[in-house]
Amino acid sequence: MPRFKWMMNELFDLTGKIALVTGSSRGLGYVFAEGLGQAGATVVLNGRDEKRLQEADQTLGQAGLSTCAYAFDVGDADATRKAVATIEAEVGAIDILVNNAGMQIRNSLEDFADDDWDMILRTNLTSVFYVSKAVVQGMIKRKRGKIINICSVQSELARPTIAPYTATKGGLKNLTKGMATDWGMHNIQVNAIGPGYFETELTRALIEDEKFNAWLCGRTPANRWGDPKELQGAAIFLASNASSYVNGHVLYVDGGLVSCV
Repeated sequence: MPRFKWMMNELFDLTGKIALVTGSSRGLGYVFAEGLGQAGATVVLNGRDEKRLQEADQTLGQAGLSTCAYAFDVGDADATRKAVATIEAEVGAIDILVNNAGMQIRNSLEDFADDDWDMILRTNLTSVFYVSKAVVQGMIKRKRGKIINICSVQSELARPTIAPYTATKGGLKNLTKGMATDWGMHNIQVNAIGPGYFETELTRALIEDEKFNAWLCGRTPANRWGDPKELQGAAIFLASNASSYVNGHVLYVDGGLVSCV
């Protein structure tokens, strides 16, 4: 049985690790990238918008973090395989993968377009399979790796007009368990983070909606929206040696939202 003698400051230290964070040019992906970089990792940023991606890379670099940027569509299997091979050749072996890329399309389920269903499924769920499959090949050979999937409180709950999104996030929860089951024998830990409602540019309209804002704060035991930086600790924990025996788990960072009715 392995015996670990890490010092406390080593448990969460990511120095020397390379982390790929998909969908990290803005929003929560950017926050995850920032947190892992502050913990010492070299962070590979990803997105489809080359200009926005370069701006994020520059901003994080000016803050003293070690980052680089690779633009590719995680929903394209061939492009993903080629990009992962290029990253590992040019930057180094990927130790940490954060599957963050995702999207939302709102509409009543009976009116939801078939093409939109295919798009949200490919972006939120199928892309995780593509990227993880490409990255895990090297992790299996090296007998180590960390994969963090970004789920949601909608992995457990539904709201009107977002049934397809809920389906993708529920599927991602169980895909996380499946990955942990298949790859745990290779010393690869696959876990997920389930964010609640956080103040970001993408949620600004909801924050400014007085009715929704009052409902959310009343529904959440913490009685407030989350600060995006409150997600960084969970990401560092699941990316570090501190979680060496944690596998197949969804860590909800939601102010207690999914714990009560």
